[in-house]
Amino acid sequence: MGKYPRSPLAPETFPSLPVIDGLRLATVEAGVRYPGRRDVMLAHLAPGSTMAGVFTRSATRSANVLDCQAKIGLDSDAGAAIIVNSGNSNAFTGKAGEESVAAICAAVAERTGLPASRVFTSSTGVIGERLPYDRITAKVDALAEALDAARLEEAAQAIMTTDTFPKGATVTVEIGGKPVKIVGIAKGSGMIAPDMATMLVYIFTDAKIARADLQPMLTRLTDKTFNCITVDSDTSTSDTLLLGATGTSGVNVTGHAAFEDALHSVMLDLAHQVVKDGEGASKFVTVRVTGAASDADARTHALSIANSPLIKTAIAGEDPNWGRVVMAIGKSGAAADRDRLTIRFGDILVAENGWVSPGYREDQGASYMKNQSLTIHADIGLGQGQATIWTCDLTHGYISINADYRS
Repeated sequence: MGKYPRSPLAPETFPSLPVIDGLRLATVEAGVRYPGRRDVMLAHLAPGSTMAGVFTRSATRSANVLDCQAKIGLDSDAGAAIIVNSGNSNAFTGKAGEESVAAICAAVAERTGLPASRVFTSSTGVIGERLPYDRITAKVDALAEALDAARLEEAAQAIMTTDTFPKGATVTVEIGGKPVKIVGIAKGSGMIAPDMATMLVYIFTDAKIARADLQPMLTRLTDKTFNCITVDSDTSTSDTLLLGATGTSGVNVTGHAAFEDALHSVMLDLAHQVVKDGEGASKFVTVRVTGAASDADARTHALSIANSPLIKTAIAGEDPNWGRVVMAIGKSGAAADRDRLTIRFGDILVAENGWVSPGYREDQGASYMKNQSLTIHADIGLGQGQATIWTCDLTHGYISINADYRS
């Protein structure tokens, strides 16, 4: 399926995603970069659908992201379309990038009857190469003719780049005695340190909710999920998260905490899958920081730990080198006190009161590090601030994939 070996952290199978009434999808082979693979996806949402989105705050974001940002706040009952290509990010391509987006939107709008303002585009892949958009527009008729409700797994495959498995998640929640379905697909493996959302993520629901309520909910949940993951500390130029609500269930979910909880579950599942497909990853790592002077300080400490190459390589080598955690906390810039710091690997108390714990034994830590899922817990001892970040280890596979990426 992908160019690289499947991640050892990958789920056994792609989940069975239910059909969302009002949503149809299609994929094609357009040869954007690589021949012989489906690399363009089209999603069509029925009239009455509402859209929300969050996007990278990168200063070098792509033409696609800028176009989506300009459109996402517009209300319309016309429906919507999302068209995505892999293989080329259409980023750092100047005026040509804008022309590519305009041409693709115009082609989709003409074929679907939608206004161009309701066509959202995403591109993922190599930065700095002009997008051969004519290969995409030439396939719009074929995409429109192939639209079908049961193509979510195919769509998840079409948006992959260095991903080793397609990513999907779903939750059905009962509200007022009626089921409301949520499904999501994502791509992401490297260049993962989101500053809004992450990579490319598309979530769909048959819930009925106004954009004015959907957008702030999505933003809140993004900060608890996609903004809490990191693979390599690099933020993409193309990060996009779009959420479409078709309203076809007839269930108005505004004000229902159960819907927000269900959406959070789908988003967190997808975020974790992205980390588990981190380029070359062999370990899934939860970094938990408590006792910080503030939540913001806790997040700073957690990211310092999660992004440290020294910590990530120690984890890859199954070396319980807790001194590197001390280092990462000390360098983060957030408030810390050496003599109040406590460090745990899982349930194992490793260090406390400014020194190694008297009961700690190195073989305990070494044995724990052999697990595929690990938790590093640091209590700063200064306050009530807390944060959790999810990351992975750093192996030679990361170097191999990124050294080979453009070849």
